Amino acid sequence: MVGLILIAIGCFFYFLPSILGRKKRNAGAIVALNIFLGWTVLGWIVALVWALTNDAPTQIVIPVAQVSQPILCTSCGKYSASGSQFCTSCGRSFYVQPVSVASHNLPA
Repeated sequence: MVGLILIAIGCFFYFLPSILGRKKRNAGAIVALNIFLGWTVLGWIVALVWALTNDAPTQIVIPVAQVSQPILCTSCGKYSASGSQFCTSCGRSFYVQPVSVASHNLPA
């Protein structure tokens, strides 16, 4: 009977790092280290220290949508949404059509 109590106490102390680190982010790794290297004193101490250290805080990244600049109409002076091809107030085109030089009558 005394032998069973000693075995239970020994198992408790052997798995103490696993018990203390059960709610950590790397709980599975702590348990694996404790099982496979806990029989060495150094492995047990490393598992215990790992179980007792605080986890680094998790950074929450909130993506912020880029706000694009509205387009100013040179004809009426009002703003339209970016990416618009025409002014929402006067209907003028924001993009100038390229003109070929050959189509004009230029003096020689």
